[in-house]
Amino acid sequence: MQSFNFLDLFQGITTLISSPPTILFGRLGLILLGMVLLYLGKKGVLEPLLMIPMGLGMIAVNAGVLFLDPATAGHIVSGTATNTDPAIAGRLVEQAAAGKMPGGLFMSPLVEKTDSLMYLMQVDFLQPVYTFAFSNGLIACFVFMGIGVLLDVGFVIARPFLSMFLALSAELGTIITFPVAIALGLNPGEAASIAMVGGADGPMVLFTSLTLAKHLFVPITVVAYLYLGLTYGGYPYLIRLLVPAKLRGLKMPVRPMVKVTPDEKLAFSVVGCAVLCLLFPSAAPLFLSLFVGVAVRESGLKYFIAVIDGPILYGATMFLGLLLGVLCEAATILDPKVIILLVLGIIALLLSAVGGLLGGYAAYFFSGRKINPVIGIAGVSCVPSTAKVAQKEVSTVNPESLILPEALGANICGVITSAILTGIYITIIPLLGK
Repeated sequence: MQSFNFLDLFQGITTLISSPPTILFGRLGLILLGMVLLYLGKKGVLEPLLMIPMGLGMIAVNAGVLFLDPATAGHIVSGTATNTDPAIAGRLVEQAAAGKMPGGLFMSPLVEKTDSLMYLMQVDFLQPVYTFAFSNGLIACFVFMGIGVLLDVGFVIARPFLSMFLALSAELGTIITFPVAIALGLNPGEAASIAMVGGADGPMVLFTSLTLAKHLFVPITVVAYLYLGLTYGGYPYLIRLLVPAKLRGLKMPVRPMVKVTPDEKLAFSVVGCAVLCLLFPSAAPLFLSLFVGVAVRESGLKYFIAVIDGPILYGATMFLGLLLGVLCEAATILDPKVIILLVLGIIALLLSAVGGLLGGYAAYFFSGRKINPVIGIAGVSCVPSTAKVAQKEVSTVNPESLILPEALGANICGVITSAILTGIYITIIPLLGK
């Protein structure tokens, strides 16, 4: 009769104690980080719709590491499970023989292929969601469709040249971070994926990393969504640093309201979808999702709007946060490249903000000193956060200065330019070799 260790009843504690020091502290650190994210989400410092399920998922997956029984482990290692990676199986032979093969409660970090995961999982309730909507980028398209329903492209149509110029200026981080990442040792696919953080658009980062750097899409996407908080907390200080109070309070001359009809907005979505899909077919799912949302909004399809703006957008956001948290297992996050990703993510977002403000200064001078340069930071496409940040910083100095219409135009156009950069990267990188 085999002896029974009382701690085997509480395998999460047992696996924690028996983990190598890096994994042990990594698990504890990620459990703590999950609690912090949940708290910051509840306080509104970070996006609560994303951070609360993400924090809980991060806590659960790092607490719920268990030992798989020898029969289950042997089934994988013996090769009877289909599509098992031989290299991974070979590394697990010794652990399986001892009956001490650790596995995640939700998703084993030791097996990469879906069929093998289905055999290894003790609890696999999230696997269908991952397989159906997450691993192929569909969830990014769902979120993007919801964003499309919320966007009023009339702000872009009313000021197309200013909006496009500022949005392109704010892609500085997305462009410059790529060669910097290459210089730091990342391959082109990894470099392009982390560079997209500069667009401050989570679905773009998710879609790009799933296409070009699937092995690192978890830490890259987590970095992207964590750093989106920088647009709330960090950008105001950057604006104050780079734009003097006199310019921040600049009151722009009143312009006549440009009335853009729903038919014109619908035509914009149709033409925009056709042209962008023709130019960048590899990013067609993103363009289609965005412009479907816009078309539904401008066509007044109330039932579709209710479905996209409700269950699809908020359901996708909830599962996006939950799956990102669950995928933040210590062994995955402790990849040495994660430190580089953390640094590059900050660089990308800061450079994009600086590029946007430089674009704002250019618009200020070319307009005869009539355009408030703070508008430029709204080109960073965190809709509508950066536009609100710009207006708030201006209003703090001069409550009578209204820049929100122009800022929203740049903000919405930033979504489109980020999608274009995504299309460029996922078209060119495979030609260079990942």
